[in-house]
This record gives sequence, structure tokens and C-alpha cells, in this order.
Amino acid sequence: MAYDAAVPRLETAPASWEAVEKLFGVKGEPSRCWCRWFALPGKEFRSKAPTELKELLRARFDEDPEPGVLAFRGGQAVGWCAVEPRANYPRIERSQLLRAADLPPVDVGTLWSVSCFVVSPNHRRSGVAATLLRAAVNHAFNNGATTLEAYPVDTSLRPKAAPSDLYHGTVSLFVESGFSVVSTPIPGRAIVRVNSKAA
Repeated sequence: MAYDAAVPRLETAPASWEAVEKLFGVKGEPSRCWCRWFALPGKEFRSKAPTELKELLRARFDEDPEPGVLAFRGGQAVGWCAVEPRANYPRIERSQLLRAADLPPVDVGTLWSVSCFVVSPNHRRSGVAATLLRAAVNHAFNNGATTLEAYPVDTSLRPKAAPSDLYHGTVSLFVESGFSVVSTPIPGRAIVRVNSKAA
């Protein structure tokens, strides 16, 4: 999207609960999942109503650091990126993707994960995801991460991936932001990492 002076520039910040609640709204997948898919084992997730999942995410804001970052345009939240220590995501830790991967060793105590993007429909394809990812990297490294990991879709192998499949982000998005592909254990999916310069 070409720069348009009439379109307010994107700004980012660690997420606040009030802005996340408004962004996720009352319709669509974010309002049903509340970004707790990776935070709960499958059976426990399936047993929770959306209102319970919402409360679980809200409770994360009672702790430091925030469980994600937001992008704003004109003061309105237009995107969210979930980023937390990988230990906070038991579904990722037990995933087929990780079980099938042959990964370089890393200190799991300081390993964080980017698990999910939510971008308001009217702001897609306008740089929101890339801006969110840069903010997520800074958020993780500013809060003790030495390695940041993600699990994007390779659209060169899955060109028809639906928007509902792309909440992980795309390989090209991460590579353009300085991540390296460290494993491709499942066709069409990759594991990418970037290390803190201070590590």
C-alpha cells in the first residue's frame, strides 16, 4: 500500500486490556478464542466458554509483562500480536510441529513465542502485521527474552491458505523482519527464530 498522507501513521505499545477487549469485539474468531488457544491444553480449551476464555486473557493483564502488543492508527487499536514466554503456551510445547522439528538448542528459560496476529479487517494489507512484529520483538527482548520463536505459514507452498490459517503470520513476514528459518518439519509450516543482540 502506497503511503497516503491522509492515513494516520501506525503507532505501537504494550497491550492494554481495554484496547484488546475493544479490538476483539463480540463477533469473529478473536471474540471466541480470546487468544487462549495456545495457552490451554486441548481438552481444557474445549471445556471453556468464550466468556471464560476472555476472563483468562484479562487476568494475564494483572501480571507483568503484558501478553502482547497493539498497533494503533489514529488512536484506535487496529492490530494485536500475542508474544509471551513459550512456557506460557503448553499447546505449542506439545505440538506436532515441535515434536517433528530438529531444532538448534536454546535456553528455554528465555525463549519467547509469537503465537498470533489479529488485524482489524479494514486495516489488512496496510503494514499492520509488520509493525506489530517489530514491536513484539522489542517487547520480548526488553522483558528478558534472548530468543524469539514463531511458527508461520509458508505461502509459497500454501498459496491458497485462507485468512483463518494465517493468524500465525507468514514466513516472508518473519524473514523480512530478521528471523531465520530453523526448521520446516511440516510441509507449508516453518519454525523461525531471531536472537537478541545481547544474548
